[in-house]
Amino acid sequence: MRSLFLAALCAAALSAADAPNTLTAAEKKAGWKLLFDGKTMKGWEDVGKLTPPGDSWIIEDGALKSVPHPKLREDLFSLAKFGDFELAWEWKIEAKGNSGLKYRVQDRFFVDERRTKEFGKFENLANHGARTREFKRSQSTQEYIVAFEYQMIDDAGHADAKRGAYYQAGALYSMIPAAQPAAKPIGEYNQSRIVVKGNQIEHWLNGVKVVDGDLSAKSTLEKSAGRWGADSPIHKALAEQPKKECQITLQNHGDAAWFRSIKVRQLK
Repeated sequence: MRSLFLAALCAAALSAADAPNTLTAAEKKAGWKLLFDGKTMKGWEDVGKLTPPGDSWIIEDGALKSVPHPKLREDLFSLAKFGDFELAWEWKIEAKGNSGLKYRVQDRFFVDERRTKEFGKFENLANHGARTREFKRSQSTQEYIVAFEYQMIDDAGHADAKRGAYYQAGALYSMIPAAQPAAKPIGEYNQSRIVVKGNQIEHWLNGVKVVDGDLSAKSTLEKSAGRWGADSPIHKALAEQPKKECQITLQNHGDAAWFRSIKVRQLK
């Protein structure tokens, strides 16, 4: 009986340690803080309270969920800002889905994707929006965030991922490729981690370091200039990073994605 009791006690302790949206005693001692309590939008900009109310985000089964095909597509911003930090979280995505987590946010503005053909491609439309601030928040626009993006995607099912490692799960989207595939099958939660110290970054996916790079490296910035244009305000913001203390955002890319156990600690 005593051994059964001890086994049950150990199982309960392990279960509590592994429970989503909680911190262990060791994590608390190490300076980790939860960014999501599993129940409320506390700590995040609640788009549902804006005018008009946003419909991009809900809470479902203890996770922040990006609503597929919302009327007004926008990211979810943390209220807190971070300079050098370590961030860990769990995520899963629907089949053929695409999402991201953005950090070192330099700018945010709205674009009207219905006008993409008018500008030739999305990058030209976004550059126009960044320069003119022509587009306002409405149900015909989407918000674009100028930042560095940790890619979360269905590697096997989404067309963007099939373009190569620069666009696959764990990559610094379009700037530094993922070193190897490391995502779990669709329907399972992945464990991700980011370490940011100055311009040095690490991206981890399910225990594998998939990116070890430098945001200011020539090769990184060449990829940015190649995508946006050397005279682009978006490229300039990413290259110069005038803002060092920045919010973190979860992306609504039009597909269902779930985020939980989001925890962060500041690095000195």
